[in-house]
Amino acid sequence: MTQPLGCFKSYDVRGRLGIELDENIAVRIGRAFGRVMGPGTFVTGRDVRQSSAGLQEALIAGLMAEGCTALDIGLCGTEEVYFATDHLGADGGLMVTASHNPIDYNGIKMVRAGARPIAADTGLAHIQTLAEADDFGPARTGARETIDPRAAFVAHVAGYVDPAGLRPLRILVNAGNGAAGPTFDALAAALDVPWDWVRMHHTPDGSFPNGIPNPLLSDNQPATAAAVRHEQTDLGIAWDGDFDRCFFFDETGAFIDGEYVVALLAQAFLAKESGARIVHDPRVIWNTQAIVAAGGGQAIMSRTGHAYLKALMRECDAAYGGEMSAHHYFRSFMYCDSGMIPALLVAELVARSDRPLSQMVAQMRSAFPSSGEINFTPADIDGAIAAFEARYLPDAIHSDRLDGLSLDMGQWRVNLRRSNTESLLRLNLETRGDGDLLTKKTAEIAQLIARF
Repeated sequence: MTQPLGCFKSYDVRGRLGIELDENIAVRIGRAFGRVMGPGTFVTGRDVRQSSAGLQEALIAGLMAEGCTALDIGLCGTEEVYFATDHLGADGGLMVTASHNPIDYNGIKMVRAGARPIAADTGLAHIQTLAEADDFGPARTGARETIDPRAAFVAHVAGYVDPAGLRPLRILVNAGNGAAGPTFDALAAALDVPWDWVRMHHTPDGSFPNGIPNPLLSDNQPATAAAVRHEQTDLGIAWDGDFDRCFFFDETGAFIDGEYVVALLAQAFLAKESGARIVHDPRVIWNTQAIVAAGGGQAIMSRTGHAYLKALMRECDAAYGGEMSAHHYFRSFMYCDSGMIPALLVAELVARSDRPLSQMVAQMRSAFPSSGEINFTPADIDGAIAAFEARYLPDAIHSDRLDGLSLDMGQWRVNLRRSNTESLLRLNLETRGDGDLLTKKTAEIAQLIARF
């Protein structure tokens, strides 16, 4: 009898342990993945969560039952599974991780050969159908190998930095007791740079004694900010649990909003590749577009979401793609997201500048102040969207519906979009150098949405 599995999402598997996801379900997912993508060889890895080792073992058992070869790379980051899948010529990869989700959650991120994403129309729907049916028949005999591709991964990532002419830096890195620590240590040892690293919450610990590593949450930022100030570092870097996202703090301890990080990374790539194409999400765009234009590049807007950005980057041969949610994608990294590569690129940008990071970002904030993403939970989302459109669309200079509704009002711009995963409305505003106008329009639209 078919059992619906609520752990299947748009692009991956995520769910509460013992309710939506357990080792029995993971075996079924492993078998389904092996049957749809195989028979073949598949990379598997896991984050530091206490449930992850058991779930990885279950996935491996499922893959082997389908006659597949499972390559176990152990504790790692999601990007290491991406890298190993491509580097080893595997037929796919599975990473057991819940990233920044609560401690009673876990999940599985999956890719095809070449670390290409899996979506409903490229195998995920079929995998879900087979896992739910749980009618696989007799088990076959596969194989298992333990392998360590970290040295190759580190060599690749270290190659993003040119050590010539870099000034010395003191950099704080906060692994959040997630999986980043061991990988970062291997990377730091391979870098020939005059940088002094200050490590914080560095030891992997699945009990997360310092809280779930999610630096995007404002409640989690003060600890890193205080450490930056106390250690007098030139910048701070913090990762989430599986370190496919990293977040930045300037030398004053101030958190750097994601839209400005996208612009910094665009700047870093344009310094290396003149005329490069840069893909960005549609929520906050003016600063990124200005930076790309000044660097002689071409800015291209994509719908929000990794599958959309990766596809567009491949289509237009973009060097880099960035989302303000801290997902950053690189052509030379299989168009996949990484948290280690941005860390090195921003550090290199600072090391080649005669200005501190705070001044670099302050110039962008002054030219294009942004509200940051603000979430609303109206009871009537459709009504709120309709009222917003009726109020502002008639006066817009330009509008588009690439992702939600974006309106260019001349001196200010707004994007209002429905969340893909939650019952939320997400609002982003930006202006051309007018902080007062930003405050006024943000309050005005918030008041309109509050009526619903």
